[in-house]
Amino acid sequence: MKKKNTFKTFVSDIPKNLFSGFVVSLIALPLGLGLALASGAPPISGIIAAIVGGTVVSLIGGSNVTITGPGNGLVVVILAAITTLGNGDMHQGFLFTLAAIVISGILLIILGFLRMGSLGDFFPSSAIQGMLAAIGIGIFAKQIHVMFGNTSVKGSIIQLLIKVPEGIINLIKTDNSSMFYAGLVGIVSLLIMIFYSKIRNRYFQLIPAPMWIVVLSVGMYYYFDVFAAAEYPIDKSILINLPDNILSNFAFPDFSKVYELSFINAVISITLIASIESLLSIKAVDKLDPLKRRSNVNKDIKALGLATVISGFFGGLNVVTVIARSSVNVNNNGSNRSANFFHASFLVAFILLFATELRKIPLPALAAILVFTGYKLASPDNIKKVFKVGKEQLYIFLITLFTTIATSLITGILVGILVTFIIHIIINKNANLFFKNVLKPNVLMFKEDDIYYVSVKNFSSFLNYTKLKSKLNQIPETEEAIIDFSLCDFVDDSVMENMSNYAQSFARKGGHLEVIGLDDSKSISNHPFSLRKIMPKQINQINKVLTKRQKSIEKISEEMHWKYDAFSAQEMEELPTFGYFKTREISKVTNVLSNKDCTIFDAHFSEGKMIAKQTIKATMLHIHTQKNIPNFTLDKEGIFEYILDFAGYKDINIDKHSDFSKRFYLSGKNEEKIRAFFTDELILFFESNKQYHIEASKNGLLIIGDERLASVKEMKALAYFGIGLEKTL
Repeated sequence: MKKKNTFKTFVSDIPKNLFSGFVVSLIALPLGLGLALASGAPPISGIIAAIVGGTVVSLIGGSNVTITGPGNGLVVVILAAITTLGNGDMHQGFLFTLAAIVISGILLIILGFLRMGSLGDFFPSSAIQGMLAAIGIGIFAKQIHVMFGNTSVKGSIIQLLIKVPEGIINLIKTDNSSMFYAGLVGIVSLLIMIFYSKIRNRYFQLIPAPMWIVVLSVGMYYYFDVFAAAEYPIDKSILINLPDNILSNFAFPDFSKVYELSFINAVISITLIASIESLLSIKAVDKLDPLKRRSNVNKDIKALGLATVISGFFGGLNVVTVIARSSVNVNNNGSNRSANFFHASFLVAFILLFATELRKIPLPALAAILVFTGYKLASPDNIKKVFKVGKEQLYIFLITLFTTIATSLITGILVGILVTFIIHIIINKNANLFFKNVLKPNVLMFKEDDIYYVSVKNFSSFLNYTKLKSKLNQIPETEEAIIDFSLCDFVDDSVMENMSNYAQSFARKGGHLEVIGLDDSKSISNHPFSLRKIMPKQINQINKVLTKRQKSIEKISEEMHWKYDAFSAQEMEELPTFGYFKTREISKVTNVLSNKDCTIFDAHFSEGKMIAKQTIKATMLHIHTQKNIPNFTLDKEGIFEYILDFAGYKDINIDKHSDFSKRFYLSGKNEEKIRAFFTDELILFFESNKQYHIEASKNGLLIIGDERLASVKEMKALAYFGIGLEKTL
C-alpha cells in the first residue's frame, strides 16, 4: 500500500519536477560549457557530464533533490591534470585526463561499497573552507583575463592575479575592436551576475542569471547580423567551439600513462576533490529538502562513481553533486530524482536543437559566470565567518588556502589536517589525549524512558567523529536524544557544527536533540560552533560565556521566577550529610537554579580511589524543608541497593499500599516514624510521578534522577517535582 501511494505521489509530482528540471537546465547549460572551458577541456565535455550524471544518478542514486554534473571544485584539478599529463599538448592531455576520470569513478564506486560516505567528516571544517577558497581564487585568477577578452594570458595563480590591473588597463587602451567588444560582453555579464538578485521583477526572475547572459550574447550576435547588417565585431576564435556533428565527435580516454606517478597523482586529486565536493553538497542539500529526507550517501557515491566512469568513456568530465543547481531545484519545487533526469533531458534537447546558437556565445560571457563563482567561494564574508568561530580557525583556513595555491589540492588539505591537529594539541597542552584515545571506543548509547542517551568521553574531534555519527544515525529523528560531552576534555568546531546540524534535522522531523555537558568548558569565541576545552574550576570562573544549555536554563528560571547562577561558587555544605555522598568526594556545584525552598544544581564529584577513581557529573535537587523528617531512602526496587546495604537499611513495607511497596525500595532506621511520615497523600504523590532516588536527612531531601547531567527538559520536570513534593510535605 505504501509503495502504491509513493508511486502515485511520484506520478502526480511529474509536472512540477518537469518545470524544475527545465529551470535547472537553463543554469546547467552555460555553467557546463564554462566549467569545461575553464578546465581546459572541450566545451561539450561539461554538458556530457551533466547529461550522464542527471540520467544515471536519477535512476540509481540515493539522494532526493540533488542535481549532478560538472563541479566548480574540479576546475583547477582537471586543468592541472590536462596540462601536466599532456606536457603542453592540451588535446592529448585531455585524453589522458579522461582515463584518470574513469579510474577516479571506479574508486568512487569502491568507496561507496566500503561505506566510506563518512569520509567527508574526517576533514576539518576550516581546512575544507580554505581549500574551497583556494579553488575559488584559482578559478577567478584563470578566468578574469578571459572575461577581459584576452585568452592568451598564462601563468601561475599568483602571476595571473598580479596581472589583473594590467589586464584592465590593456582592455581600456586596446585598439583591437574584437578584444574590446569581447571584454565589454564579459563585464556586462559579470554585472548581470552581481545585480541579478537585486532586481525585484518576477518576470525577470523567471530566467536565471546565467541564461540571461546566454540570451543577450546570442541576441547581440543577431543584432549585428540582422539589424545592423554589419560584421560581428568579436573574432570567431573567442566564441564557443562546438563540433559540427556532436554525436560523432566523442573523445575517448587514453590509458597509456596509467602507471606513471603524475597520472596516479591526478587520479588521487580528482577522486579526493570529487568525493569531498559531493559529500559536502549532499549534506547541504539534505537541509534544503522540504520533506526532511536524508540521503543514502553511500548509494549516491556509487551512482556518482558509475556516472563518472560512463562520462569519462564518452569524453565528459567528472560527475559530482552540485549545491547551486540543487538549491535552484528545491526553490522551484523539485521533489524527487526525476527533476535531475528532466534537467539532463532538456540539455540533450538544447545541444541537438540549438548547437548553432550556442556557437555564437563569446567565451568572456561564460568566463564572467565563473569569475563570479570563484569570488563567491573565496569571498571576504566566508573569511569573516571562519574568524567568528575562532581565531585559530582563521590560521587553519589561511595556511590551507596559501599552501593549496602554492602547491596542490592534496598537499593543501593534508597540511590543513596536520595544522588543525597541531593546534588542537597546543590548545590542550596534551598530545597523549589524542594519541592514547584516538582508536579507543569513546561513545556509549542506550535508551531510557523513551529517550536515547549518548555519552562521549575523552575527546571528540574530526579524528574520531565518525564513531559518534554512527551512533546518532541509529536514532530515529522523530525521537528525543541527549548527547552528553561531560566526560570529554575537548570538543572541536567540526563536531559542534555537526551537532547543530543534527539538532536542526531532529527539530524538522518532530524530534528533539539536546547537547549537554559543555557548561564547564571554555570556548575560544562566542560562536556556537567554537571548539570547547574543559577548564579547571578556577579558570572556568573567568569564562562567563553561557552555553546553549545554560541559556535555556536561564530562560526557564525567568519563566518560573527562580534565581539562576551558572557559575556558582556555592559549596552546598549540606550534601556530605546525605548517605549518597558518604563514599563520594564533591568537587563543586554549578548551574544553581533555586527558589526559597528548592535548589537544583549540577554536582561534580568523584568516586573510587587511585586507578579506579572517576569523575561524575549529575543533576540533583535539594529541598531544604523546615519540617521534621525522619532519615530514610526511597528508590526504585533494585537500584542503589549497594548504598542501602552499606548503611544497614532494609526494605520497609507500608500497610494498605502493596503496590507502592512493590514499586519502591524504602529503608531507614526508625521504621515507626517513617511509616507515620508516609501518609496516603504523600504515597499517592510518589505513585503518580516519575520515580527518583530520594534521601532524607536533618538537612532536607536530596532527589536524584539518573546519575548523569539532566537535559533542560528533565531539569524543568525535576523542578516541578520538587515544587509538588514540597507542597505535599
